Amino acid sequence: MGKSFILSVLSIVSEGTRFWTNDYVGKSYSHVCDESRYAMLGLDMKRFSFCNKSLSYEERAKDLVRRMSLEEKVMQTVNNASGVSRLGLPQYSWWSKALHGISNLGPGVFFDDTIPGATSFPAVILSTAAFNQMLWKTMGQVVSTEGRATYNMGHAGLTFWSPNINVVRDTRWGRTQGTYGEDPYVVEEFGVNYVRGLQDVQGTENTKDLNSRPLKVSSCCKHYAAYDLDSWFEFDRHTFDARVSVQDMTETFVAPFERCVKEGDVSSIMCSFNKINGIPPCSDPRLLKGVIRDQWDLHGYIVSDCFGMEVIVDNQKYLNDSKEDAIAKTLQAGLDLECGHYYTDALENSVKAGKVSQYEVDRALKNLYVVLMRAGYFDGIPAYDSLGLKDICADDHIELAREAARQGIVLLNNDNGVLPLEPGINLALVGPHANATQVMIGNYAGLPCKYVSPLEAFSAIGDVTYATGCLDASCSNDTYFSDAKKAAKHAEATTIFVGTDLSIEAEFIDKVNFLLPGNQTKLVNQVAKISKGPVILVVLSGSNIDVSFAKNNPKISAILWVGFPGEQGGNAIADVVFGKYNPGGRLPVTRYEADYVKMLPMSSMSLRPVKELGYPGRTYKFFNGSTVYPFGYGMSYTKFSYSVSAPKNSINISLNNLQKCRKMAYTENQEAPACSAVLVDDISCDKNIIEFEVGVTNVGRMDGSDVVMVYSVPPFGIVGTHIKQVIGFQRVFVAAGATEKVKFSMNACKSLRIVDRTGYSLLPSWVSHHQDWG
Repeated sequence: MGKSFILSVLSIVSEGTRFWTNDYVGKSYSHVCDESRYAMLGLDMKRFSFCNKSLSYEERAKDLVRRMSLEEKVMQTVNNASGVSRLGLPQYSWWSKALHGISNLGPGVFFDDTIPGATSFPAVILSTAAFNQMLWKTMGQVVSTEGRATYNMGHAGLTFWSPNINVVRDTRWGRTQGTYGEDPYVVEEFGVNYVRGLQDVQGTENTKDLNSRPLKVSSCCKHYAAYDLDSWFEFDRHTFDARVSVQDMTETFVAPFERCVKEGDVSSIMCSFNKINGIPPCSDPRLLKGVIRDQWDLHGYIVSDCFGMEVIVDNQKYLNDSKEDAIAKTLQAGLDLECGHYYTDALENSVKAGKVSQYEVDRALKNLYVVLMRAGYFDGIPAYDSLGLKDICADDHIELAREAARQGIVLLNNDNGVLPLEPGINLALVGPHANATQVMIGNYAGLPCKYVSPLEAFSAIGDVTYATGCLDASCSNDTYFSDAKKAAKHAEATTIFVGTDLSIEAEFIDKVNFLLPGNQTKLVNQVAKISKGPVILVVLSGSNIDVSFAKNNPKISAILWVGFPGEQGGNAIADVVFGKYNPGGRLPVTRYEADYVKMLPMSSMSLRPVKELGYPGRTYKFFNGSTVYPFGYGMSYTKFSYSVSAPKNSINISLNNLQKCRKMAYTENQEAPACSAVLVDDISCDKNIIEFEVGVTNVGRMDGSDVVMVYSVPPFGIVGTHIKQVIGFQRVFVAAGATEKVKFSMNACKSLRIVDRTGYSLLPSWVSHHQDWG
């Protein structure tokens, strides 16, 4: 198809967008520095060094910024940048989202008759359950291809504020569905791979000068940091002060961001609304300039969460600052771009009043324009110029959405091997989500290519009788129970689809319990009791639901958790239920019992138990109580056996005169080693590599995939450390009767480190070493 681009000669903005059309020259442009475009504007492009490709991006950005007046500069520091017409610089909208597909939630993307939608992958908590790094990177590549195609057609920008790499501390959080779960290492792995999938231009992944490395699109790791509460009783994210220990901050809350910058080379970081120990992150120079730029060496820009400046001034009333004082502090702290309007409202006055120097404005703008130059906004990237409508909702993209959902689906229970069902069976399909469509795509989604509901997918395979039972997830009454029970009474098997939706868990909506909403539990029990054949419970949710009532009900033979499975959710669920696909997903969050929410408030930030308050620990790393299903749990239709081989089972480290032993606190009945630990920064970690191989044998009758997880367990008796933690995983496909070898190579300093109470990373001495496999 022919190309249609977002830049033009006349800056006529179409309603509801931030893009340019041209009504009289009949031509539009894919990038700023097009000589014919400047000629149409009556400008000589050669006069502008920012369009000189022989210069570095930094030199070009500097030239562009120096040509602007203060008033013009200020207008470029917000998400809806106005552009500067006398320089040929068009308007630009920075705010676009691509969490699990191109989304139109921000003003930077719009869909219409030309582009009616884009591929909608599962809500990422389900994709996380696949535990498959290659899948995550491939999803990023597909999303960026569709993003670039959407940009070429004038329907998007090149800056996408995704992914969300906050670690889930408490599964009451309404945004759990949009995260990568509760384990920091898993979050890091998904984040790095998805960012690489979004950003990497083939052949330039290892460019030495990272400020010149081209970007397919620009991505953003958010929300920095310690953000996982939206609205829970009297607490809300705009005023919540997350009181976080340096130990938890280092070990959990900022670790994914560090790897996102250092290994993902992400081009943007978004700071969060909440305060951290009394200070808004967007105003904290230690967290922004000190850590993100100086320690981690970000090559990109830092942006506020949307209307975050308004939150600092009006909601938090931080230091009782005026607009001018507040924006001076954020700019000096390292905030380059505001999503909002306070910078345009007050930054010029703040500079003129001497509260912040114009140098800080220049620095911020240069960071922004270097990213746009890397993304081809000024020069284009020829390899992507041909992308267009054919590359959006392509058949292979839709098939990948189906595969992502299948890989993530978790089989929780399968009594007597009732699953998979035989195709052609007479089946009752009941429950509020049996005909789900929009529910399946979760939050931060765009418009999908095409929904395939469970009802549509199952009807294509078997003889289906459908009855809703409840009109929606709230299930406020039992009016329609009788139809569901009638269908189940005469069917050979019954599949009940239950769960939540965005009215129950979403941004701005945290949960208060882990129960099925409304009368859904009552519906399940009544239908199961009257069912003639086996009952399969399918749970659609983004976070924890206690299904122990179903697990303990002998009438319910199988339970599947399917998250919010995306536009192809119906097909993916049917593939698993009827045995076209053997499930291999694993739970990315602990499934607590319902009473867990009574044990501690969501507002307590500590991951470790708080003994003086009687609070238990959080996540599998620190919670040692009973669960419905543990982190990492998941069944298959086949069985696997394992063997482990390692060339050595210990590493000896000799210290020189400049290296010191560090003391660690041990319990009273446990004798500490003579040298308890060494500071990780004091030793050469590149040489301390742990290598081993796991043989995975499929001893069943069905081909299937398994996830090999490797945990480290700290030396016994150390006070306040984790129970265990994931240090590696791989998903492997094994044919029935075959064996596959899975190799692991791990850096001992990274994999075995312990963060002490002061924030130091230590490598402890092991009297014995133990690893769990699963």
